[in-house]
Amino acid sequence: METPAKGFADKFGASAAPSVWQNIPQAPPDPILSVTEAWKSDPDSRKLNLGVGAYRTEDGKPLVLNVVKKAEAALMADLTRNKEYLPITGNADFCRLSRQLAFGKDSSAIAQGRITTVQTLSGSGALRVGGEFLGVHYPVKIIYIPNPSWASHRNIFRLSGLEVREYRYFKPATKGLDIEGLLADLAAAPEGAVVLLHACAHNPTGVDPSLDQWRSILGVVQQRNLLPFFDSAYQGFASGDLDQDAAAVRLFAATPGMELLLAQSYAKNMGLYGERVGALSVLSRSAGVAQRVEGQLKLVIRPMYSSPPIHGAAIAARVLGDPVLFAEWKVELQGMADRIKAMRTELHRCMVERNAPGDWTFVLKQIGMFSYTGLNKAQCENMTKKWHVYMTMDGRISMAGLSGAKAPYLADAILDSLKTSAQPSPRL
Repeated sequence: METPAKGFADKFGASAAPSVWQNIPQAPPDPILSVTEAWKSDPDSRKLNLGVGAYRTEDGKPLVLNVVKKAEAALMADLTRNKEYLPITGNADFCRLSRQLAFGKDSSAIAQGRITTVQTLSGSGALRVGGEFLGVHYPVKIIYIPNPSWASHRNIFRLSGLEVREYRYFKPATKGLDIEGLLADLAAAPEGAVVLLHACAHNPTGVDPSLDQWRSILGVVQQRNLLPFFDSAYQGFASGDLDQDAAAVRLFAATPGMELLLAQSYAKNMGLYGERVGALSVLSRSAGVAQRVEGQLKLVIRPMYSSPPIHGAAIAARVLGDPVLFAEWKVELQGMADRIKAMRTELHRCMVERNAPGDWTFVLKQIGMFSYTGLNKAQCENMTKKWHVYMTMDGRISMAGLSGAKAPYLADAILDSLKTSAQPSPRL
């Protein structure tokens, strides 16, 4: 019996048959990754890529940490290693050491066996595994994310079956934290809702709560019985101090009765971007519950990617577990953080030197890889089209992509964009 598809092919030829994907709409370009693609295709020698979320040296080159080179060399020299599958939960040493890094070696929750940790495909994978777990096993299918937040947060949780809502975070007038709006929005959230919190170095704003403000946030979380989901992508990379950057997570974890989720990434702080090294930890109220959580996380992971890759986690475990390498890593972390702080200081100096309108001290106050400049879309387009400075259209720039030599050029581009764009910036 001739099918309609076969009849069409016989009459017009197979090449004339329409694709089964014929009506798929063209996907929009990724708002972040497309910036680098555009930069690469620009032949202008002055071009500057401030969209990429990756550390660069003063010469604009990617950096492989010395401790990573040493750990990798040791792994390659070990002829007993093989390429067998890891367990579903990943490298056990890596998971144990990641728990300690985030929650502290003296964590009572660790000692009591109340935290389960699984290796994931970097921080994005940790968020997705956590989101899928919540979508199946948590009764309140609502998650609040800050406005603004990392662009992928919304899609990750939406595709996990959660309703995504926003809470206020950034105050344009001060280019700082809207703590009043944040607390009010969380206080109005449905009881038991999930709240996504950036552990440090908020992306894209670079604005973090103070420790006292974190205590206020914790108070509202307790009052509304909210479930915290921390995204920790920059521990040690923000301030240069691993413990300081983990203060919010540890504050919440030490609170009696607190349960939470934590996504960790080693892309930024170890420079393991392409190795996709991350972890998801779930803090429960008892060791028995933690064991059952681990079993259910396995059921999420198994049909998703079965088991995680070997190499990157082995590198991270070697650095975390070797006292000499760990000490050297902390020095390298401080060096990266200090260079970014120096770029903030230099950009601020250049803006003040040029009598730029507005108060530019926010560049110094913000922390971590990114700075939220306050430039609107029209001004960002001028930055790219006229000055060949590539950035996201929300005004975010990567301070890690800036060099001292390029800071004056960037300041000129910003000043020109402020003066020539038709639309006044609502944030300046």
